[in-house]
Amino acid sequence: MNVLFVKNLRFLDTTLRDGEQTPGVSLNPDQKLEIATRLSDIGVDVIEVGSAAASEGERNAIRIISDAGLAAEICTYVRAVQQDIDFAADYGADSVHLVVPVSDLHIAKKMRKTREQVAQMAYDAVEYAKSRGLIVELSGEDASRADQVFLRQIFSEGIDRHADRLCFCDTVGLLTPEKVSEYIPPIAAIAPLSIHCHDDLGFAITNTMAALKCGASCAHVTVNGLGERAGNTPMEEVVMALEILYGYPTRIRKEDIYSLSTLVSRLTGVPLPINKAIVGEMAFTHESGIHAHGVIREPSTYESVSPEMVGRKRRIVLGKHSGSASVEAALHEMSYKADEPQVKEIVKRIKQLGDEGKRVTDTDLMAVADAVLSIECKPIIRMRQFTAVSGSNMIPTASVTLVVDGKELTGAATGAGPVDAAMEVLRKCVADVADIQLEEYHVDAIRGGTDALVDVTVRLSKDGKIITSRGARTDIIMASVEAMIAGMNRLLREEHENRGKNPR
Repeated sequence: MNVLFVKNLRFLDTTLRDGEQTPGVSLNPDQKLEIATRLSDIGVDVIEVGSAAASEGERNAIRIISDAGLAAEICTYVRAVQQDIDFAADYGADSVHLVVPVSDLHIAKKMRKTREQVAQMAYDAVEYAKSRGLIVELSGEDASRADQVFLRQIFSEGIDRHADRLCFCDTVGLLTPEKVSEYIPPIAAIAPLSIHCHDDLGFAITNTMAALKCGASCAHVTVNGLGERAGNTPMEEVVMALEILYGYPTRIRKEDIYSLSTLVSRLTGVPLPINKAIVGEMAFTHESGIHAHGVIREPSTYESVSPEMVGRKRRIVLGKHSGSASVEAALHEMSYKADEPQVKEIVKRIKQLGDEGKRVTDTDLMAVADAVLSIECKPIIRMRQFTAVSGSNMIPTASVTLVVDGKELTGAATGAGPVDAAMEVLRKCVADVADIQLEEYHVDAIRGGTDALVDVTVRLSKDGKIITSRGARTDIIMASVEAMIAGMNRLLREEHENRGKNPR
Protein backbone atom coordinates (compact mmCIF):
# COMPACT_ATOMS: atom_id res chain seq x y z
CA MET A 1 0.00 0.00 0.00
CA ASN A 2 1.38 3.39 -0.97
CA VAL A 3 1.45 5.18 2.39
CA LEU A 4 4.34 7.50 3.17
CA PHE A 5 5.69 6.85 6.67
CA VAL A 6 8.65 8.58 8.26
CA LYS A 7 11.83 6.57 7.68
CA ASN A 8 12.96 4.43 10.60
CA LEU A 9 9.82 4.59 12.71
CA ARG A 10 10.68 4.13 16.38
CA PHE A 11 9.02 2.40 19.30
CA LEU A 12 8.94 3.63 22.89
CA ASP A 13 7.68 0.81 25.07
CA THR A 14 6.02 1.88 28.31
CA THR A 15 5.01 -1.55 29.63
CA LEU A 16 7.17 -0.95 32.71
CA ARG A 17 5.57 2.42 33.45
CA ASP A 18 2.12 2.92 31.95
CA GLY A 19 1.62 -0.84 31.68
CA GLU A 20 2.53 -1.36 35.34
CA GLN A 21 -0.14 1.20 36.23
CA THR A 22 -2.68 -1.49 35.32
CA PRO A 23 -4.64 -2.01 38.57
CA GLY A 24 -3.16 -4.88 40.57
CA VAL A 25 0.15 -5.03 38.69
CA SER A 26 3.40 -4.54 40.59
CA LEU A 27 6.80 -5.66 39.31
CA ASN A 28 9.97 -5.93 41.35
CA PRO A 29 13.32 -4.67 39.96
CA ASP A 30 14.46 -8.15 38.84
CA GLN A 31 11.21 -8.71 36.95
CA LYS A 32 11.53 -5.28 35.35
CA LEU A 33 15.08 -6.08 34.27
CA GLU A 34 13.95 -9.37 32.73
CA ILE A 35 11.25 -7.64 30.72
CA ALA A 36 13.51 -4.71 29.78
CA THR A 37 16.17 -7.11 28.51
CA ARG A 38 13.65 -8.87 26.31
CA LEU A 39 12.29 -5.54 25.04
CA SER A 40 15.79 -4.41 24.10
CA ASP A 41 16.55 -7.74 22.44
CA ILE A 42 13.36 -7.62 20.37
CA GLY A 43 14.39 -4.25 18.94
CA VAL A 44 12.48 -1.60 20.92
CA ASP A 45 14.23 1.77 20.64
CA VAL A 46 13.29 3.32 23.99
CA ILE A 47 12.17 1.63 27.21
CA GLU A 48 10.28 3.74 29.74
CA VAL A 49 11.19 1.79 32.86
CA GLY A 50 9.04 3.55 35.43
CA SER A 51 8.39 6.79 37.25
CA ALA A 52 11.50 8.02 39.04
CA ALA A 53 9.52 9.76 41.78
CA ALA A 54 7.22 6.82 42.56
CA SER A 55 9.32 4.91 45.09
CA GLU A 56 12.80 3.79 46.09
CA GLY A 57 12.07 0.46 44.41
CA GLU A 58 11.33 2.25 41.14
CA ARG A 59 14.59 4.16 41.38
CA ASN A 60 16.49 0.95 42.08
CA ALA A 61 14.91 -0.59 39.00
CA ILE A 62 16.05 2.38 36.92
CA ARG A 63 19.58 1.96 38.25
CA ILE A 64 19.67 -1.80 37.63
CA ILE A 65 18.31 -1.49 34.09
CA SER A 66 20.50 1.50 33.26
CA ASP A 67 23.57 -0.46 34.37
CA ALA A 68 22.63 -3.56 32.35
CA GLY A 69 24.22 -2.34 29.13
CA LEU A 70 21.08 -2.75 27.04
CA ALA A 71 21.01 -1.50 23.46
CA ALA A 72 17.76 0.41 24.01
CA GLU A 73 17.61 3.95 25.36
CA ILE A 74 16.50 3.91 29.01
CA CYS A 75 13.84 6.48 29.80
CA THR A 76 11.85 7.45 32.89
CA TYR A 77 8.65 9.42 33.37
CA VAL A 78 9.07 12.75 35.14
CA ARG A 79 6.89 15.68 36.05
CA ALA A 80 8.08 19.26 35.56
CA VAL A 81 9.69 19.01 38.98
CA GLN A 82 13.40 19.38 39.66
CA GLN A 83 13.56 16.44 42.09
CA ASP A 84 12.03 14.07 39.51
CA ILE A 85 14.67 15.13 37.00
CA ASP A 86 17.45 14.71 39.57
CA PHE A 87 16.27 11.18 40.31
CA ALA A 88 16.33 10.34 36.61
CA ALA A 89 19.87 11.67 36.15
CA ASP A 90 21.23 10.32 39.44
CA TYR A 91 19.93 6.81 38.81
CA GLY A 92 21.36 6.54 35.30
CA ALA A 93 18.48 7.15 32.87
CA ASP A 94 19.37 8.24 29.35
CA SER A 95 16.21 10.26 28.79
CA VAL A 96 13.09 11.64 30.42
CA HIS A 97 9.49 11.54 29.31
CA LEU A 98 8.70 15.00 30.65
CA VAL A 99 4.94 15.28 30.97
CA VAL A 100 3.06 18.53 31.46
CA PRO A 101 -0.75 18.98 31.46
CA VAL A 102 -1.86 21.02 28.45
CA SER A 103 -5.69 20.92 28.46
CA ASP A 104 -7.54 23.67 30.33
CA LEU A 105 -9.35 20.93 32.27
CA HIS A 106 -6.09 19.50 33.65
CA ILE A 107 -4.43 22.88 34.09
CA ALA A 108 -7.30 24.35 36.09
CA LYS A 109 -8.76 21.35 37.92
CA LYS A 110 -5.71 19.16 38.54
CA MET A 111 -2.87 21.67 38.66
CA ARG A 112 -4.87 24.72 39.87
CA LYS A 113 -2.65 26.91 37.74
CA THR A 114 -2.86 29.12 34.68
CA ARG A 115 -1.67 28.34 31.16
CA GLU A 116 1.23 30.72 31.61
CA GLN A 117 2.36 29.06 34.83
CA VAL A 118 2.25 25.56 33.32
CA ALA A 119 4.11 26.74 30.23
CA GLN A 120 6.86 28.27 32.34
CA MET A 121 7.13 25.06 34.39
CA ALA A 122 7.61 23.13 31.16
CA TYR A 123 10.32 25.46 29.84
CA ASP A 124 12.22 25.50 33.15
CA ALA A 125 12.05 21.70 33.38
CA VAL A 126 13.32 21.25 29.83
CA GLU A 127 16.29 23.51 30.50
CA TYR A 128 17.09 21.83 33.80
CA ALA A 129 16.86 18.33 32.34
CA LYS A 130 19.19 19.33 29.51
CA SER A 131 21.63 20.77 32.07
CA ARG A 132 21.66 17.34 33.72
CA GLY A 133 22.67 15.74 30.43
CA LEU A 134 19.34 14.05 29.68
CA ILE A 135 17.55 13.52 26.38
CA VAL A 136 14.16 15.23 26.71
CA GLU A 137 10.87 14.13 25.21
CA LEU A 138 8.43 16.92 26.05
CA SER A 139 4.97 15.45 26.35
CA GLY A 140 1.59 17.16 26.41
CA GLU A 141 -0.83 15.37 28.75
CA ASP A 142 -4.46 15.36 27.59
CA ALA A 143 -3.31 16.93 24.33
CA SER A 144 -6.39 15.76 22.44
CA ARG A 145 -8.55 18.08 24.60
CA ALA A 146 -6.12 20.99 24.55
CA ASP A 147 -6.32 24.25 22.67
CA GLN A 148 -4.13 23.21 19.75
CA VAL A 149 -2.71 26.71 19.28
CA PHE A 150 -1.58 26.75 22.91
CA LEU A 151 -0.19 23.22 22.57
CA ARG A 152 1.89 24.19 19.53
CA GLN A 153 3.20 27.25 21.39
CA ILE A 154 4.43 25.11 24.29
CA PHE A 155 5.96 22.57 21.94
CA SER A 156 7.69 25.21 19.78
CA GLU A 157 9.15 27.01 22.77
CA GLY A 158 10.14 23.67 24.32
CA ILE A 159 12.17 22.84 21.21
CA ASP A 160 13.71 26.32 21.33
CA ARG A 161 14.79 25.45 24.90
CA HIS A 162 16.49 22.37 23.42
CA ALA A 163 13.96 19.61 24.02
CA ASP A 164 14.90 16.76 21.68
CA ARG A 165 11.48 15.49 20.69
CA LEU A 166 7.77 15.89 21.42
CA CYS A 167 4.89 13.61 22.38
CA PHE A 168 1.14 13.99 21.82
CA CYS A 169 -0.74 12.17 24.61
CA ASP A 170 -4.33 11.08 24.01
CA THR A 171 -4.68 10.54 27.74
CA VAL A 172 -8.28 9.33 27.90
CA GLY A 173 -8.71 7.98 24.38
CA LEU A 174 -10.74 10.76 22.78
CA LEU A 175 -8.84 11.07 19.49
CA THR A 176 -10.34 10.06 16.17
CA PRO A 177 -8.53 9.59 12.86
CA GLU A 178 -10.19 12.79 11.66
CA LYS A 179 -8.75 14.77 14.58
CA VAL A 180 -5.39 13.10 14.08
CA SER A 181 -5.23 14.33 10.50
CA GLU A 182 -5.91 17.86 11.76
CA TYR A 183 -3.74 17.93 14.92
CA ILE A 184 -0.67 15.86 14.12
CA PRO A 185 0.88 17.32 10.90
CA PRO A 186 1.49 20.84 12.31
CA ILE A 187 3.18 19.41 15.43
CA ALA A 188 5.20 16.83 13.50
CA ALA A 189 6.57 19.74 11.47
CA ILE A 190 8.07 21.26 14.64
CA ALA A 191 10.22 18.30 15.75
CA PRO A 192 10.27 14.48 15.92
CA LEU A 193 6.89 13.52 17.38
CA SER A 194 5.67 10.50 19.35
CA ILE A 195 2.05 9.42 19.62
CA HIS A 196 0.80 8.05 22.95
CA CYS A 197 -2.75 6.63 22.86
CA HIS A 198 -5.10 5.04 25.37
CA ASP A 199 -7.81 2.57 24.46
CA ASP A 200 -10.80 3.87 26.44
CA LEU A 201 -13.02 3.81 23.35
CA GLY A 202 -11.15 1.09 21.47
CA PHE A 203 -9.37 3.50 19.12
CA ALA A 204 -5.78 3.28 20.39
CA ILE A 205 -4.38 1.18 17.53
CA THR A 206 -6.45 3.10 14.95
CA ASN A 207 -5.31 6.50 16.19
CA THR A 208 -1.70 5.39 16.55
CA MET A 209 -1.62 4.14 12.96
CA ALA A 210 -3.31 7.34 11.76
CA ALA A 211 -0.73 9.48 13.56
CA LEU A 212 2.16 7.50 12.07
CA LYS A 213 0.65 8.08 8.63
CA CYS A 214 0.38 11.82 9.41
CA GLY A 215 4.03 12.36 10.29
CA ALA A 216 4.55 11.02 13.82
CA SER A 217 7.87 9.16 13.95
CA CYS A 218 7.49 7.14 17.15
CA ALA A 219 4.70 5.02 18.66
CA HIS A 220 4.33 4.67 22.42
CA VAL A 221 3.19 1.11 23.04
CA THR A 222 2.86 -1.57 25.70
CA VAL A 223 3.15 -5.33 25.44
CA ASN A 224 -0.35 -6.88 25.31
CA GLY A 225 -1.88 -3.39 25.46
CA LEU A 226 -1.41 -3.16 29.23
CA GLY A 227 -2.16 0.14 30.89
CA GLU A 228 -4.57 2.07 33.05
CA ARG A 229 -8.28 1.52 32.52
CA ALA A 230 -8.69 0.00 29.04
CA GLY A 231 -4.94 0.03 28.40
CA ASN A 232 -2.53 1.47 25.85
CA THR A 233 -1.72 0.76 22.21
CA PRO A 234 -0.54 -2.87 21.93
CA MET A 235 2.99 -3.17 20.56
CA GLU A 236 2.34 -6.47 18.80
CA GLU A 237 -0.62 -5.04 16.88
CA VAL A 238 1.21 -1.92 15.68
CA VAL A 239 4.20 -3.98 14.56
CA MET A 240 2.16 -6.50 12.62
CA ALA A 241 -0.17 -3.87 11.14
CA LEU A 242 2.85 -2.01 9.78
CA GLU A 243 4.48 -5.20 8.50
CA ILE A 244 1.44 -6.96 7.02
CA LEU A 245 -1.00 -4.19 6.07
CA TYR A 246 1.50 -1.56 4.93
CA GLY A 247 4.59 -3.60 4.07
CA TYR A 248 6.70 -1.43 6.37
CA PRO A 249 9.79 -3.15 7.88
CA THR A 250 9.83 -2.32 11.59
CA ARG A 251 13.17 -3.87 12.62
CA ILE A 252 11.33 -5.62 15.46
CA ARG A 253 12.20 -9.32 15.90
CA LYS A 254 8.71 -10.56 15.14
CA GLU A 255 9.49 -14.20 15.90
CA ASP A 256 10.01 -13.20 19.56
CA ILE A 257 6.69 -11.39 19.94
CA TYR A 258 4.75 -14.30 21.44
CA SER A 259 7.41 -15.31 23.95
CA LEU A 260 7.64 -11.69 25.13
CA SER A 261 3.87 -11.49 25.37
CA THR A 262 3.60 -14.62 27.50
CA LEU A 263 6.49 -13.48 29.73
CA VAL A 264 4.76 -10.16 30.43
CA SER A 265 1.45 -11.92 31.05
CA ARG A 266 3.08 -14.31 33.51
CA LEU A 267 5.05 -11.69 35.45
CA THR A 268 2.20 -9.16 35.64
CA GLY A 269 -0.48 -11.76 36.38
CA VAL A 270 -2.70 -10.28 33.66
CA PRO A 271 -4.02 -13.10 31.45
CA LEU A 272 -4.25 -12.64 27.71
CA PRO A 273 -7.79 -12.39 26.32
CA ILE A 274 -8.29 -15.60 24.37
CA ASN A 275 -9.44 -13.71 21.25
CA LYS A 276 -6.71 -11.06 21.34
CA ALA A 277 -5.08 -10.32 17.98
CA ILE A 278 -1.65 -11.89 17.36
CA VAL A 279 -1.02 -13.27 20.86
CA GLY A 280 -4.41 -14.54 22.11
CA GLU A 281 -4.95 -18.28 22.51
CA MET A 282 -7.41 -18.38 19.61
CA ALA A 283 -5.50 -16.13 17.18
CA PHE A 284 -4.20 -19.13 15.22
CA THR A 285 -6.72 -21.75 16.35
CA HIS A 286 -9.29 -23.24 13.99
CA GLU A 287 -12.32 -25.43 14.73
CA SER A 288 -14.83 -24.83 11.95
CA GLY A 289 -14.74 -27.65 9.41
CA ILE A 290 -14.61 -25.28 6.43
CA HIS A 291 -11.88 -23.10 7.97
CA ALA A 292 -9.82 -26.03 9.25
CA HIS A 293 -10.03 -27.77 5.89
CA GLY A 294 -8.91 -24.57 4.19
CA VAL A 295 -5.86 -23.92 6.37
CA ILE A 296 -4.80 -27.56 6.16
CA ARG A 297 -4.68 -27.25 2.37
CA GLU A 298 -3.43 -23.64 2.20
CA PRO A 299 -2.85 -21.65 5.43
CA SER A 300 -3.38 -18.25 3.80
CA THR A 301 -7.02 -19.09 3.09
CA TYR A 302 -7.95 -18.23 6.68
CA GLU A 303 -4.78 -16.68 8.13
CA SER A 304 -3.59 -13.16 7.34
CA VAL A 305 -0.44 -13.69 9.39
CA SER A 306 1.69 -16.81 9.48
CA PRO A 307 1.83 -18.02 13.11
CA GLU A 308 5.53 -18.83 12.73
CA MET A 309 6.18 -15.17 11.91
CA VAL A 310 5.35 -14.21 15.52
CA GLY A 311 6.77 -17.30 17.18
CA ARG A 312 3.54 -19.30 17.31
CA LYS A 313 2.09 -22.52 15.92
CA ARG A 314 -1.21 -23.21 14.26
CA ARG A 315 -3.72 -25.26 16.24
CA ILE A 316 -6.65 -27.26 14.95
CA VAL A 317 -9.09 -27.87 17.79
CA LEU A 318 -12.02 -30.22 17.66
CA GLY A 319 -15.63 -29.62 18.53
CA LYS A 320 -19.12 -29.68 17.10
CA HIS A 321 -18.01 -27.57 14.10
CA SER A 322 -15.21 -29.96 13.12
CA GLY A 323 -15.21 -31.92 9.89
CA SER A 324 -13.47 -35.02 8.66
CA ALA A 325 -10.43 -33.15 7.36
CA SER A 326 -9.48 -31.67 10.74
CA VAL A 327 -10.17 -34.94 12.57
CA GLU A 328 -8.07 -36.88 10.06
CA ALA A 329 -5.24 -34.35 10.44
CA ALA A 330 -5.35 -34.64 14.23
CA LEU A 331 -5.41 -38.44 14.07
CA HIS A 332 -2.46 -38.46 11.70
CA GLU A 333 -0.51 -36.15 14.02
CA MET A 334 -1.14 -38.59 16.86
CA SER A 335 -0.07 -41.58 14.72
CA TYR A 336 -3.53 -43.16 14.51
CA LYS A 337 -4.47 -45.18 11.44
CA ALA A 338 -8.18 -45.12 10.67
CA ASP A 339 -10.19 -45.97 7.59
CA GLU A 340 -13.06 -43.83 6.27
CA PRO A 341 -15.89 -45.46 8.29
CA GLN A 342 -13.80 -45.20 11.46
CA VAL A 343 -13.08 -41.53 10.81
CA LYS A 344 -16.80 -40.88 10.32
CA GLU A 345 -17.58 -42.55 13.64
CA ILE A 346 -14.88 -40.57 15.43
CA VAL A 347 -16.21 -37.32 13.92
CA LYS A 348 -19.72 -38.25 15.08
CA ARG A 349 -18.57 -38.83 18.66
CA ILE A 350 -16.48 -35.63 18.71
CA LYS A 351 -19.52 -33.63 17.60
CA GLN A 352 -21.56 -35.24 20.37
CA LEU A 353 -19.01 -34.08 22.94
CA GLY A 354 -19.15 -30.58 21.46
CA ASP A 355 -22.96 -30.56 21.56
CA GLU A 356 -22.75 -31.37 25.28
CA GLY A 357 -20.82 -28.16 25.75
CA LYS A 358 -17.53 -29.90 26.47
CA ARG A 359 -14.09 -28.55 25.60
CA VAL A 360 -12.72 -31.31 23.37
CA THR A 361 -9.06 -31.90 24.24
CA ASP A 362 -6.38 -34.09 22.72
CA THR A 363 -7.00 -36.71 25.39
CA ASP A 364 -10.72 -36.72 24.54
CA LEU A 365 -9.87 -37.38 20.90
CA MET A 366 -7.44 -40.12 21.86
CA ALA A 367 -10.00 -41.76 24.14
CA VAL A 368 -12.62 -41.67 21.36
CA ALA A 369 -10.13 -43.00 18.81
CA ASP A 370 -9.04 -45.78 21.16
CA ALA A 371 -12.66 -46.84 21.62
CA VAL A 372 -13.55 -46.73 17.91
CA LEU A 373 -10.34 -48.48 16.86
CA SER A 374 -10.58 -50.99 19.74
CA ILE A 375 -7.17 -50.02 21.11
CA GLU A 376 -6.42 -50.84 24.71
CA CYS A 377 -4.70 -47.90 26.39
CA LYS A 378 -2.78 -49.19 29.38
CA PRO A 379 -2.05 -46.31 31.74
CA ILE A 380 1.61 -45.93 32.64
CA ILE A 381 0.70 -43.83 35.69
CA ARG A 382 -1.82 -44.94 38.32
CA MET A 383 -2.61 -42.98 41.47
CA ARG A 384 -2.69 -44.85 44.79
CA GLN A 385 -3.32 -41.92 47.12
CA PHE A 386 -3.29 -38.14 47.06
CA THR A 387 -3.45 -35.53 49.82
CA ALA A 388 -3.34 -31.73 49.70
CA VAL A 389 -3.34 -29.44 52.74
CA SER A 390 -3.50 -25.67 53.04
CA GLY A 391 -4.36 -23.13 55.68
CA SER A 392 -3.81 -19.60 56.95
CA ASN A 393 -0.70 -20.54 58.91
CA MET A 394 0.83 -23.23 56.74
CA ILE A 395 2.54 -23.63 53.40
CA PRO A 396 0.29 -25.39 50.85
CA THR A 397 1.61 -28.95 50.51
CA ALA A 398 0.60 -31.94 48.40
CA SER A 399 1.72 -35.58 48.72
CA VAL A 400 1.01 -38.44 46.35
CA THR A 401 1.75 -42.11 45.85
CA LEU A 402 1.86 -43.17 42.22
CA VAL A 403 2.59 -46.36 40.41
CA VAL A 404 4.73 -45.28 37.47
CA ASP A 405 5.54 -47.99 34.94
CA GLY A 406 5.08 -50.63 37.64
CA LYS A 407 7.18 -48.85 40.26
CA GLU A 408 5.61 -47.27 43.33
CA LEU A 409 6.73 -43.70 43.98
CA THR A 410 5.85 -41.36 46.82
CA GLY A 411 6.57 -37.67 46.82
CA ALA A 412 5.63 -34.31 48.32
CA ALA A 413 5.89 -30.72 47.18
CA THR A 414 4.89 -27.23 48.25
CA GLY A 415 3.44 -24.49 46.09
CA ALA A 416 1.81 -21.08 45.95
CA GLY A 417 -1.50 -22.87 46.63
CA PRO A 418 -2.80 -26.44 46.90
CA VAL A 419 -3.35 -26.73 43.15
CA ASP A 420 0.17 -25.47 42.42
CA ALA A 421 1.56 -27.94 44.98
CA ALA A 422 -0.42 -30.79 43.37
CA MET A 423 0.89 -29.95 39.89
CA GLU A 424 4.45 -29.83 41.18
CA VAL A 425 4.38 -33.14 43.08
CA LEU A 426 2.97 -34.98 40.07
CA ARG A 427 5.62 -33.53 37.80
CA LYS A 428 8.39 -34.41 40.27
CA CYS A 429 7.20 -38.01 40.67
CA VAL A 430 7.44 -38.75 36.95
CA ALA A 431 10.68 -36.77 36.43
CA ASP A 432 12.76 -39.96 36.30
CA VAL A 433 10.56 -41.28 33.49
CA ALA A 434 10.11 -38.05 31.52
CA ASP A 435 10.50 -34.30 31.81
CA ILE A 436 6.88 -33.15 31.50
CA GLN A 437 6.17 -29.44 31.76
CA LEU A 438 2.88 -27.69 32.52
CA GLU A 439 2.54 -25.05 29.82
CA GLU A 440 -0.98 -23.75 30.48
CA TYR A 441 -3.66 -24.21 33.12
CA HIS A 442 -7.29 -23.15 32.67
CA VAL A 443 -10.35 -23.67 34.87
CA ASP A 444 -14.06 -23.03 34.23
CA ALA A 445 -17.01 -23.40 36.60
CA ILE A 446 -19.66 -25.33 34.69
CA ARG A 447 -22.47 -24.20 37.00
CA GLY A 448 -22.79 -21.75 39.86
CA GLY A 449 -22.95 -22.41 43.58
CA THR A 450 -20.50 -23.66 46.17
CA ASP A 451 -20.81 -27.19 44.80
CA ALA A 452 -20.00 -26.06 41.24
CA LEU A 453 -18.59 -28.64 38.88
CA VAL A 454 -15.26 -27.31 37.63
CA ASP A 455 -13.69 -28.17 34.31
CA VAL A 456 -9.88 -28.01 34.37
CA THR A 457 -7.86 -28.00 31.15
CA VAL A 458 -4.09 -28.41 31.19
CA ARG A 459 -1.56 -28.13 28.39
CA LEU A 460 1.47 -30.36 28.89
CA SER A 461 4.68 -30.71 26.91
CA LYS A 462 7.36 -33.39 26.59
CA ASP A 463 10.31 -33.27 24.17
CA GLY A 464 8.56 -30.68 22.04
CA LYS A 465 5.25 -32.56 21.96
CA ILE A 466 2.23 -30.75 23.39
CA ILE A 467 -1.06 -32.24 24.52
CA THR A 468 -4.18 -30.88 26.18
CA SER A 469 -6.10 -32.80 28.79
CA ARG A 470 -9.22 -32.25 30.87
CA GLY A 471 -10.55 -33.16 34.29
CA ALA A 472 -14.01 -32.39 35.68
CA ARG A 473 -14.89 -32.65 39.39
CA THR A 474 -16.57 -30.59 42.10
CA ASP A 475 -13.13 -30.48 43.78
CA ILE A 476 -10.78 -28.22 41.80
CA ILE A 477 -7.69 -29.97 43.16
CA MET A 478 -8.88 -33.43 42.15
CA ALA A 479 -10.02 -32.12 38.77
CA SER A 480 -6.53 -30.72 38.27
CA VAL A 481 -4.89 -34.00 39.30
CA GLU A 482 -7.22 -35.95 37.02
CA ALA A 483 -6.33 -33.71 34.06
CA MET A 484 -2.60 -33.94 34.78
CA ILE A 485 -2.52 -37.74 35.11
CA ALA A 486 -4.64 -38.26 32.00
CA GLY A 487 -2.39 -35.96 29.99
CA MET A 488 0.81 -37.52 31.34
CA ASN A 489 -0.41 -40.99 30.44
CA ARG A 490 -1.10 -39.91 26.88
CA LEU A 491 2.31 -38.25 26.54
CA LEU A 492 4.08 -41.34 27.86
CA ARG A 493 2.53 -43.78 25.39
CA GLU A 494 5.08 -45.61 23.27
CA GLU A 495 6.01 -43.72 20.12
CA HIS A 496 5.92 -46.87 18.02
CA GLU A 497 2.54 -48.01 19.39
CA ASN A 498 0.26 -49.23 16.59
CA ARG A 499 -2.82 -47.03 16.85
CA GLY A 500 -5.06 -48.63 14.29
CA LYS A 501 -6.55 -51.97 13.48
CA ASN A 502 -4.71 -54.11 10.97
CA PRO A 503 -6.43 -54.14 7.58
CA ARG A 504 -8.77 -57.06 7.26
